[in-house]
Amino acid sequence: MTVPTIPREMVDLRYVKKLIEMLDQSNVDSIEISTDKGVRIRLSKSPATRGAVAVTAPVPVAVAAEPARVTPTGGIPVVPEPATAAAAAPPAPKYLELKSPMVGTFYSAPEPGAKPYVSIGDRIKKGQVLCIIEAMKIMNEIESEFDGVVREILADNSHPVEYGQVLFRVDPNG
Repeated sequence: MTVPTIPREMVDLRYVKKLIEMLDQSNVDSIEISTDKGVRIRLSKSPATRGAVAVTAPVPVAVAAEPARVTPTGGIPVVPEPATAAAAAPPAPKYLELKSPMVGTFYSAPEPGAKPYVSIGDRIKKGQVLCIIEAMKIMNEIESEFDGVVREILADNSHPVEYGQVLFRVDPNG
């Protein structure tokens, strides 16, 4: 299936970026806008499924209470202690994640055959260009949001990326 190219004069990219920011800051999962000229824009936090609408709802699950234990001598029952909040919380990630701010094609270098902007092990600074994401024939330079050392590059050169997809993992203490 080919996606028709939308002329730039029909879409205000500042408007689309503002919609993305609003979607990111809200509890809404997706927005779809159509115009009378046939232009349709759909922004979604989660990946879309073709032709299907996924509706999820919490499913109630019956949880049996653990029975009180009795000591081997038949004495006082021992009630299990509840898990502490610290034991239940997952460990904090040691790497910071840089996510894609848009849907598009990931490029690790400024042009074909050129040296990549960054490699694993490179020290980066806040504001440094890490890659390019091409969206609607516009090359968008993606800058680092923090200082650190690149530990993982999770996107493949010349491959599509989704909004919110993790592109890089950076060790801020590296």
